Order: sequence, then C-alpha cells, then structure tokens
Amino acid sequence: MTTTPERARVQPPPSAVDTVTLTSETARGAGRVPRWVLKTISPIVLIALWQLLSGVGVLEDDTLASPLTVVQTAAGMWADGSLQSAVVTSVIRVLAGLGVGLVAAVVLATLAGLFRRGEDIIDAPMQMLRTVPVIGLIPLLIIWFGIDEEPKIILVGLAVTFPLYLNLYGGIRNVDSSLVEAARTLGLGWFGQVRHVILPSAMPQFLIGLRYALGTAWLALVFGETINATSGIGYEMNKAREFFATDIIVVCLALYAILGLVADMIVRGLERGLLSWRPAFSGR
Repeated sequence: MTTTPERARVQPPPSAVDTVTLTSETARGAGRVPRWVLKTISPIVLIALWQLLSGVGVLEDDTLASPLTVVQTAAGMWADGSLQSAVVTSVIRVLAGLGVGLVAAVVLATLAGLFRRGEDIIDAPMQMLRTVPVIGLIPLLIIWFGIDEEPKIILVGLAVTFPLYLNLYGGIRNVDSSLVEAARTLGLGWFGQVRHVILPSAMPQFLIGLRYALGTAWLALVFGETINATSGIGYEMNKAREFFATDIIVVCLALYAILGLVADMIVRGLERGLLSWRPAFSGR
C-alpha cells in the first residue's frame, strides 16, 4: 500500500512540460509577421521595382508605361468619365452573361446529377461541347445574333456554363451515400433528401466552380468586347492598342484584375455564410 505514494513522488510533475510547451507556442506566435503584411509587401515590392526600372530607362514608355504614368492616366480617364463608363458597361455584360450561364448550368447539372436518364441525355453532349474553344464560336455568334449586345452576353454565358456545370454535377454525384441512407432512414422523402442533404453537400464544390467561372467570365469578355463594341474595358484596351498607348492598356488590365479580385472576395463571403456549418482546414 506504500508503493503508490512513492511512485507519485518520483514522477515528474506534468505542469512543467505543459508550461514549456505553452511558453514556446506563445513566443512563436508573438514573433510571427501579420498575414496582411505578407499579403501587401510583395505587390508593393513589384511595383517599386517596376517604377525603378522605368526611371532608369530599362523599361521605356513605348514598351511598358511606368506606374506613375499609369496612375496619372487613370486619373485623367476618371476625370473625363471614360473609366466609370467602361467599368459599368463591362460589369453589366458580365452579370448578364453570368446570369444566363448560371441558370443553364444549375438546371442541366441538377437534372444530370439527380437522374440517371438525365445523365444519359445531358452529360455526353456537355462533355463534348466543353472541349470546343468558346472563342472559336465568335463568328457563329455574330451570324446568329448580329453585332449588338447579344453575342457578347452569350459568349460570357457559354464561358461560365461549363465550369459551373462540371462542379455542381460532380458535387451532386460525390455526396456520401451514407448521408443519403441516413436521411432515408430518418423518414425524409426524395425532395427532403435533395433539399437537406444532397444540395448542401454539393454546395462547396459549386462555389469552387463559381469562383473559377467568374475568372473565365472576365476572360471571355475581353474577346467579346472586340465584337463591334463602342464602350467597355475591352473597347478602351483595343483602341489603345492601335495607338500603342501602353498606359491605357495597363489601366484596363488593372481594372480586370481589380474586378476579378472583388468578384472572388464576394464568393469567399458567400462561402463563409453558406458553409459556416462545415469545419475546414484554414492553413497553418
């Protein structure tokens, strides 16, 4: 009966090990650079290097305008209203094309994902059409819909349809069958299983497709705005190309980048709201 206290006395106190571990973790966290600093320092360094190379003459304005010149050009375009007009026009075209593609992709992917007969009818044509370069359809779109807004919107719609379809279809088909079986055991009907199990489980994959589709939409719009466009970011960029105005071209490219970043941030906000129920790894 006296061996238990003796063993307890010879064992090292666990609090010492815990104290060392906690102290090291705290010290490591205190010395870590904030993430926002790391995210902003690399673009600032690149812009500074760009300005330096332009200042010493390595990069001439005919080759690539300096950041200072680009900022001055953007300010001038803002002052005469051409910048705001181009952004509004392009955003409207992207939103219209995204709406068309979103409706088409959701309907087709839902039918193909939930029904075997729908898969037999829909999936094979979609897999063939997605390999066709969307840009190669521009001549046909001009013949079918003319040179007004319709071919631009349809071109964007086609560009976003396929990534949305593939991700939503894959998300539906990759739902864990045990979850569906559990919902059936609990008494949920078919519509209840679709609403409460299948579609929520496919939502993460669908949002990934939406992020990819938004980037594709802006890429398609660059080509779409070459179709007899009289306004828009692509129109301003094509007009600047004829006069070798690299400052205006860089301004337009920066606008595409900023608008794409804003669209991605919006989708990330949707992910945090719609997927708050799902714990996920956020990096180390």
